[in-house]
Amino acid sequence: MFIRNESFKTFTRHYPVVSIILALNIVVYLIFFLDKFLSTGIGYTIVQFGIGYNLLIHLGEWWRLITPIFLHITFSHVLFNCFSLFLFAPALELILGKWKFIIAYLGTGLISNIATYFMQPLQFSHLGASGAIYGLFGFYLYMVALRRDLISRQDKTVITVILVLGLIMTFLTPNIDILGHLFGLLGGFILAPIMLFRVKGPHTY
Repeated sequence: MFIRNESFKTFTRHYPVVSIILALNIVVYLIFFLDKFLSTGIGYTIVQFGIGYNLLIHLGEWWRLITPIFLHITFSHVLFNCFSLFLFAPALELILGKWKFIIAYLGTGLISNIATYFMQPLQFSHLGASGAIYGLFGFYLYMVALRRDLISRQDKTVITVILVLGLIMTFLTPNIDILGHLFGLLGGFILAPIMLFRVKGPHTY
């Protein structure tokens, strides 16, 4: 389920939504990065327009509950999140289908950011796809716990280890939106039974 050995062409054909999300994350990061040298102001403007800033959300800029999902300003951040998407998102796109996967990804990211808005101070700001990625892990957690027909024993072990390590790092790594991670995970776990209701296992990848 989580072994990726497809060619670029095969990957983009089989997982078009994941491919688009990866491309958006990388392109937006590169615009911001290159702007440091080109000084066009475009990268800075994109970040300032899209960052999840609670005070501005409070003042009515509700798009900031979605746009942070596609924003990264450090190489390590975009690398880790894109690598996680590359490994773990394709199987879920196959299981759910394109449109349900879009709803799952954006929905859990939205849940994460709404929780951050209501539970963090107005001066709190955040960006990154981590809430949505933890939302995908919430789907897998549901499979491990209650829909074992959708996941093999080996993949169950992989997910369990990754989740435990991810949660440990959430609490140990500085400048992490802990609530965003936790509510993204919870959001995925809540949405999973609704979106997986008609999905039959086992699946072969």
